[in-house]
Amino acid sequence: MDDRERAHAAALMRVNHCGEICAQALYQGQALTSRDVSTRTTMEHAAWQETEHLNWTEKRIEELGGRKSLLNPLWYAGSLAIGVAAGLLGDDWNLGFLAETEHQVEGHLDSHLSALPTQDVRSREIVAQMKRDEIAHAETAAALGARKLPLPVKLAMKASSKLMTGAAYYL
Repeated sequence: MDDRERAHAAALMRVNHCGEICAQALYQGQALTSRDVSTRTTMEHAAWQETEHLNWTEKRIEELGGRKSLLNPLWYAGSLAIGVAAGLLGDDWNLGFLAETEHQVEGHLDSHLSALPTQDVRSREIVAQMKRDEIAHAETAAALGARKLPLPVKLAMKASSKLMTGAAYYL
C-alpha cells in the first residue's frame, strides 16, 4: 500500500477500535443491570468477545503506523452509561438493544470492507471475522427474546454512531 492507502486503512481501523470500545462498555453496562442470568451471561460473553476485537484492531493500527482515538475515554464512559440505561429498561429491551447495535455494526463493517484498500488483506480478514461475530451476537439476542426497538431509537442510535465514526476517523 502507498502512504495514503495505509493512512486510510489505519483511520478505518481506528474507527473499528472505537466501535469495539463502545461495544465493550455498552455490554458491560447492560450486564450490570440485566435481571436474568442468561441475559447477563450473553452480555458478558459479548463484552469479552469485543475485547478480542479490541486487541485485533489495536494491533492492526500499530502495524499500519496509526494511532488510537484521542476520544476513547469519552466513548467508553458514554457507552457504559447507555448500556446501564438499556439494561434498566428490562431484559427484552436490553436484548433488543444488543440485537439492533449488532445489526448496525454489521452494516458499518460492510462499508469498511468496501472502503479498505483491496490489497490490505490483513485488515479485511479482521473486519470479516468481526462481522461474523457481530452477526452471531444479534442472532443470540433474538433467540433469547430481543424486542424490536422503535424506529426513533434506531435512528438515534444511527445518528450517534455517525458522530462517533466521523470523529474517530480523524481524532
